Amino acid sequence: MAMSDSQVKQQLQQMVNFIQQEAREKAEEIRVQAEEEFNIERQSIVREEKKKISKEHERKMKQVEVRKKIARSNELNQARIRVLKAQEEAIQQIYNMASQKLADVASSGGYEQMLSALLVQGLIKLGEDEVELICRQCDEGVLQKSLAAAQSDYKQKTGKDVQLTINQVHRLAPPPSGQPGPSCCGGVLLSARGGRILCNNTLEQRLALAYEAFLPDIRMALFGKSQSRKFTS
Repeated sequence: MAMSDSQVKQQLQQMVNFIQQEAREKAEEIRVQAEEEFNIERQSIVREEKKKISKEHERKMKQVEVRKKIARSNELNQARIRVLKAQEEAIQQIYNMASQKLADVASSGGYEQMLSALLVQGLIKLGEDEVELICRQCDEGVLQKSLAAAQSDYKQKTGKDVQLTINQVHRLAPPPSGQPGPSCCGGVLLSARGGRILCNNTLEQRLALAYEAFLPDIRMALFGKSQSRKFTS
C-alpha cells in the first residue's frame, strides 16, 4: 500500500531529525573531546612553563648566591690584605728603629771587640791566605789595633795564618749625619783575590741577616700564630 504525502513527509522529517540529532551528538562529542585535549595540552604547557620558570628562578638564585660568595670572598681578601699591610708596616717600623740604633753601636764601649769579632768571622768564612779590609775612615785606627788579635784568633780557630791589609783607596761610607747620601754605621768589608771574593760584615748587613733569620719569631711575638699562614718564613 503506497504512503500518502503526509506519511512521506513525516518519515522524511523523522530521518532529518535523526540525522540532526546524530550530528548534534557527534558535534558535542567532538567539542568535549577537543575541550579535554585542549585542557590536557594547556596543563602540559602550564607545567612546562612552570618548570622553565622554576629553573630560571633557581638559576638566578644560584647566580645571586655566587655573587654573594664572591663579594664575601673579596671582602675577606681585602680585610686580610689590610691586616697583612698593617703587620708589614709594624715590622718595617721595628726594622727602621733598629737601623736607627745602629748609629749608636760604634760609639759604645764594646765596638772595638765587636769589630774584631766581625773581622774573625769574615776571615773564617772566606778561608783565604791574603785578605784586604775595607772600613770607614773613622774606623781605621780601631781596625788597625784589632789586626794582630784577629790574626791570632783566626789561627787558633783554623790553624792557618792570614795576611791582612787595610785598603787605603776604597772606604765604606761615613757614619750617618742626617744629611742625604750613603752612610754606614760600622763593621768591615773583607775582600780577597782582587775583589773577586767579598764578605760583607757591616752592621747594616748583619742587621739585615738577623732580621731575615728572626722574622718568623718577630711575627710570632707581635701577632701570635697565624691560622692561615702555612709557612713561617
